[in-house]
Amino acid sequence: MKAGFVNIFGKPNAGKSTLLNALIGEKMAIVSPKVQTTRHRIKAFLTEPGYQIIFSDTPGIIEPKYKLHEKMMQAVRNSLEDADVAILLADINDDREEVDQLFSKLRLKVPGVFVLNKIDTVSPAKLKEALDWFSDKPYAREIVTLSALKGFDKHDFIEKILKYLPEGEPFYSEDDLTDLPTRFFVGEMIREKIFQFYEDEIPYHTTVLVQEYKEKDTLVKIAADIIVQRETQKAIILGGKGSGIKKLGTEARKDIEAFIGRKVFLELFVKVRPKWRDSEIFLREYGYK
Repeated sequence: MKAGFVNIFGKPNAGKSTLLNALIGEKMAIVSPKVQTTRHRIKAFLTEPGYQIIFSDTPGIIEPKYKLHEKMMQAVRNSLEDADVAILLADINDDREEVDQLFSKLRLKVPGVFVLNKIDTVSPAKLKEALDWFSDKPYAREIVTLSALKGFDKHDFIEKILKYLPEGEPFYSEDDLTDLPTRFFVGEMIREKIFQFYEDEIPYHTTVLVQEYKEKDTLVKIAADIIVQRETQKAIILGGKGSGIKKLGTEARKDIEAFIGRKVFLELFVKVRPKWRDSEIFLREYGYK
């Protein structure tokens, strides 16, 4: 039996969340074409006869500009400390020097599986160039090429990881998919719709706090606060005559119902908390610990 922690690292928008979802076969992490969608470390468990892999999606590696960014980078550092294997994910279209500097600075103490993602977007010649360029890098114990979005040989990918995973008993029940509560995923699904429906700074100035999650006989009652920094942002979220918040709630409710398998009554409230991204008190309240 093999069991261990396999943590995914990379720049924002490299495709880490898409890869995690593909490996687990369930939507565990929200995705968006916009950068910096992932703010928390999200663990997801893949348990099969002979192994249990605890995958972790981590925030994209950035230079922190405010306290929220610092919390996100702390999640990355924590993931480096407990990893048995590191998946180093890079968009094949990214600058190779920047990718090399990023992963070299991690100073890995565990085997690294270097993954070139989005290979469906380049020519065979460009793919070969990238493979040749990264072939001698010390952090790349293995090099894998794939398209996390279009599909790949999951069995072959897992086999490459298992070579470096230690022997041991499972850490979690085979029925568990994650150690995070349902409320967390509810908040993330609401936040995903904000990334989908709003532009400019709105997604980055917004977070979601699930205040109520009550299971009743016929449905699940959920109440959540959408936190913004300014009154103007609140007005944008609400939309004319509440049209924005209504659309957001309708679409989020559909995803939540599909996720939990029950009918949902969802209430959303928009609240202004100036400079919440730089407030230790607010960040702790909103789950950024």
